[in-house]
Amino acid sequence: MKPSFSLNNGRRRLLAGLPLLATGLFLNPALADPQVRQAFQNLMGTRVDITVQAREGDVAEAAVAAAFAEMARLSDLMSRYRFGSEVSALHLAAGLQPVAVAPEMMQALKMARHMSERSRGAFDITVGAFNGWNFDPAQTTIPDATEIARELPLVNYRDLILDEKSASAYLRRRGMRVDLGGIAKLPILRAGMQTLKRHGVADAMINGGGDVLVSGQLRGRDWRVGLRDPRAPERILGVLELNEGFVAASGDYERYFMRNGRRYHHILNPKTGQPTAGPHGVALVSRKLDDINGLGAAIMVAGAEAGRRLIEPLKGVDALIVESDQRLWLSPGMARRLNA
Repeated sequence: MKPSFSLNNGRRRLLAGLPLLATGLFLNPALADPQVRQAFQNLMGTRVDITVQAREGDVAEAAVAAAFAEMARLSDLMSRYRFGSEVSALHLAAGLQPVAVAPEMMQALKMARHMSERSRGAFDITVGAFNGWNFDPAQTTIPDATEIARELPLVNYRDLILDEKSASAYLRRRGMRVDLGGIAKLPILRAGMQTLKRHGVADAMINGGGDVLVSGQLRGRDWRVGLRDPRAPERILGVLELNEGFVAASGDYERYFMRNGRRYHHILNPKTGQPTAGPHGVALVSRKLDDINGLGAAIMVAGAEAGRRLIEPLKGVDALIVESDQRLWLSPGMARRLNA
């Protein structure tokens, strides 16, 4: 798919589908600059926007096209919905035999295992076994208690066996499934940024459904990322200024539906098979991907208190948590960063 480029209407388009991050609020004036270009594609079930600043337009367009091509390749590789993907092969071979996986897939699986161990199972990539949930607005479904009870024994990250020597992965039991949705997006965005840099574009922002990666600056100043308030998404809590690193968001307001007066969202508790009932939202800022990849989902499951314990030893990670009782908690670093 060819990326769609635009030099205007950035505010309106960027706000669509961004539950926590409102970067578009600060891009609109810059899009009038002929050195600033923006393009978007739908990838990984969300909209991905790339904004770059480069002197030569043809260089910028070639770099952006290459970045989207690389992100699409990785998205197809790790999609649980694409027949023929390595994830599909892993599911088909569950309980039977290991399957060979590409280095990028192995790295994502290793990240998932690491976060599972750090969070004591609050993050668990094998929640893919809860196959009865569907958060597509056109066909929402809720599994019944019998179905969830049948699937619960299939959710255990320890039953995902990785063999780096043979470059293979194995699910121990039939019916096990992985869901890379909570762990693959940030590495895919990083691969897009690395591609931009290889093509000579150093000043860029990639925004993928509320997760943002930035490099360099925009018109001589750091990129500005506005954080929305999960309690009132039309409101901005404050602004972050970054020239390198990630802003990652998780929340119960991203993908959800209402049924009989109850709100169901897409982040599932591995121990219950039900949507989490802890914090409403988490935002994390870091230069290091490994520190925060999957951490937001883990905190949504484990709760705010456990989340603070997970964050505390991480140097250079700043965090915001909106707790279940609507209280707002900021790490000291986030409190210093966030400009009202």
